[in-house]
Amino acid sequence: MSELGAAFERCRREKRAALIPYLTGGDPDLDASEDLLRALVAGGADLIEVGVPFSDPVADGPINQRAAQRALAAGTSLADILRLVARNRDRLGVPVVLFTYFNPVHAYGVERFVEQAAASGVDGVLCVDLPPEEGERRLAPALRGQDIDLVYLVAPTSGRRRSRAIGRASSGFVYYVSRTGVTGERQRLPRYLLRQAKRLRKRLDLPLAVGFGISTPEQVAQVARVADGVVVGSALVRLVEERGGEPELPRLLEERVRELRGAV
Repeated sequence: MSELGAAFERCRREKRAALIPYLTGGDPDLDASEDLLRALVAGGADLIEVGVPFSDPVADGPINQRAAQRALAAGTSLADILRLVARNRDRLGVPVVLFTYFNPVHAYGVERFVEQAAASGVDGVLCVDLPPEEGERRLAPALRGQDIDLVYLVAPTSGRRRSRAIGRASSGFVYYVSRTGVTGERQRLPRYLLRQAKRLRKRLDLPLAVGFGISTPEQVAQVARVADGVVVGSALVRLVEERGGEPELPRLLEERVRELRGAV
């Protein structure tokens, strides 16, 4: 069983969903990222997603786009993110998933990326704009060779046959995008979300995590009833945007994550 699978299994035994917070690596800078990632774990994260900053993040809303711009302006590269994970992997003590677009991986070199991701202690890769058919050409086989999970996305518009195909191609878990469109906070969850997530979960052999637009403890609690994991990103990235550079930011982030953890 992979590290991702083991983390979901621990949560299942505890009869709760996994909390999976997201932050953009290098936002507001690499030194600050180290403290912020540790704050996520101190607050109760079961897994963490680290975003690789990219200049054209088409799946991200304004909050995460600005985070990527800040990280890039600070000089953050994919190599920096891998070194960030390597420096902190043992201290974090929870699985790390890289949230990336394929362009940085392609530019870096697939084989080089996979080798260094494995050496850094990366447990999973979520390549947001890579469909399984393309992933199976190079990235998926290379990751399997290093025992790194490759997580694919299922959208609300994915039909039953497509959802099952994505489930077969994924490893670690399947990420259900809770809305059509981009990431970002919202006041209410779509009416269809809980019903569709519950149905999808029954079709999959892997754990199902739900993300995109989940931001409050109340929303986390709703999703945790029908999913194996809940991803919270933009709400935490906004906190970094609003309080970045302040010495109390890690403490505030830890407290926010603890509130979310209580809801799962």
